[in-house]
Amino acid sequence: QVQLVESGGGSVQAGGSLRLSCATSGFTVGNYFLGWFRQAPGKEREGVATFYWLSSTTTYADSVKGRFTISRDNYKKILYLQMNSLKPEDTAVYYCAADRNGSTLRAGLASYWGQGTQVTVSS
Repeated sequence: QVQLVESGGGSVQAGGSLRLSCATSGFTVGNYFLGWFRQAPGKEREGVATFYWLSSTTTYADSVKGRFTISRDNYKKILYLQMNSLKPEDTAVYYCAADRNGSTLRAGLASYWGQGTQVTVSS
């Protein structure tokens, strides 16, 4: 059974940092593209960053480049999203997703999704 479990969300002031975690289980993560998405109230879900486990190839949305960084624990099969210099507009529920196809993942149509973790940034 595929599982993606996010954690690490919370409330911070603008300029602060958080690190999100996505614990994976039930599938061979090396065969998958993983990604972080977010959805703010009243807005569509948007892609934040993607990561291909086998090659560590990463992509970032322009809105987070230079502030967010993806990393992984290859032994524990955990994907991280380090978020620095947070802004109020980063407030959203953040989701971890996985799919074998990178294009499908980037289109927001991933096969597997976590339950989400709330990030709130106050000004």
